[in-house]
Parts: sequence; structure tokens; C-alpha cells
Amino acid sequence: MDFERSTRAPRSPENDGRPRESSNLRGDGCAGGCISLIVLLIEIPVAFLLGLTSVVSGRGGANEQTAAPAMDWGPILWFGGFTCGVLVIAVLFLYSAHPSAGAVQLLLAAVALFFTITVWQDQYERVHPSPPPTSVGMPPAASHPMTDP
Repeated sequence: MDFERSTRAPRSPENDGRPRESSNLRGDGCAGGCISLIVLLIEIPVAFLLGLTSVVSGRGGANEQTAAPAMDWGPILWFGGFTCGVLVIAVLFLYSAHPSAGAVQLLLAAVALFFTITVWQDQYERVHPSPPPTSVGMPPAASHPMTDP
């Protein structure tokens, strides 16, 4: 088999000496950009709905006074699942040789991971509140001269 000087694709005798088409998965830039835009337009409403449901679910528990509140794993799992979904899409884009679309998805995954960690931190602080500050040097309220009759 003869090789053309500018390419490494072997010449096929049945194609009149023209190089064979390579069988890679690389698409053109327009296809990658269009696919990325479509996926982005799908992810934006999903992220908006996740944020909306986490805000609405957080308002219901504000009036409840319990001795030991339990950690609400629902928003954490939703945001974590969304982050994993964006990462899977990014890997698929990178595997199909669309690096710009994969890079956009990786940036979105980083933002989604930030929100996932923020939601987890909020839930953790709700369950484990910091102790009230102690005032040093102030007398107790019962021995204050203004409170005694």
C-alpha cells in the first residue's frame, strides 16, 4: 500500500488511489456548537426548577421548632444528581471530539458542584448550629440592681 506524503491514510486500490476516509468521531464545529446550545437550553430550566424547589422546600421548615432537626438530604441529592448529569454530558462531548462543548459543560459542572456544596453547608449549619456567644464579665441578670424590687 502506498502512503500519500501529506496524510497517513493508506491509499486503497479500489478508490483510484485516493486516501480512505478516516473513521474518527470528530464532527465539525457547527454540529458541536449546536448540540452544546441545545443541551444548555435544556439544562437552564432544569437548574432553575432545582433552585426553585429548594427555596420552596426550605420555607416550610422555618416555622417548625424541634429539639434536634434532621438533615434534609433531598436538595443535596437533587443538586448532586444534576451535577453528575452535567459531568456525564461533558464526558460524552469530550469523547465525541467536541472539546469546546465539553469545556462549557465542565464549567457548568463546576458551578453546579459549587451550589451542591453550598446547599450541603446550609443544611449542615441548620442541623448543627453554632453555640451562642458567651459574654465575659457581665453579671447574671438575676443579680442586676434594676431587676430587684
